[in-house]
Amino acid sequence: MSQEHLCVASVPLFAHLDIEEQRNINQLVTHQVFEKGKQIMTPDGDPQLVVIAHGSMKMYQLSASGREQLLRVVGPGGYEGENLLLDARNENLFGEALEKTEACLLAYEDFQQLLLTSPPLSLKLLKMNAGKMMQIERQTQFLTMEKVEERLVTYLLNICKATESTQVDIPMKMKELASFLGTTPETLSRKWKWLEHEELIQRKGNKINVLDKEALEGYL
Repeated sequence: MSQEHLCVASVPLFAHLDIEEQRNINQLVTHQVFEKGKQIMTPDGDPQLVVIAHGSMKMYQLSASGREQLLRVVGPGGYEGENLLLDARNENLFGEALEKTEACLLAYEDFQQLLLTSPPLSLKLLKMNAGKMMQIERQTQFLTMEKVEERLVTYLLNICKATESTQVDIPMKMKELASFLGTTPETLSRKWKWLEHEELIQRKGNKINVLDKEALEGYL
């Protein structure tokens, strides 16, 4: 599989462009491999668009006390940094490889030129940003729920709805999920056991089988 396919054709932001436009963009992209735990994005780094080709990257910020607050996990075809390329400042946003990860990087100056010369790309970017803002709003809703079990149940139901299945894979490690839901790994572990005890789910690692979706909905 070619780098062009990985970093251009498979990325929703670029997939709608014709092949010649994709080739032109691909010539501007640099490829880099990051080992697990390495920083891909930092507040003091150069502004650039980061597209994940292989692997995954967690996006997080630090609280005033220095505690890591997970925002989202970016998988293959996902991207981050577009707001930085639109002159927003990165004051407290980090991207870290969750595993060995190949990223495609597009520099600020090159991205600006692309937006000027490709109106369809600009429109697509606006639409995708709107979708990302909705994801952020959903996480904000999680954190306004007083009970951790409500946040976990809501998260599970959202995944079931998105995948149209009651057998789902959690797309992040339990430590990252706990941070995403605004709790601790220990508390999250207890809530998983509670759901299993109530015979609402079966769980094996990150694989969850929802046994009674209607009963889960009743907890909200």
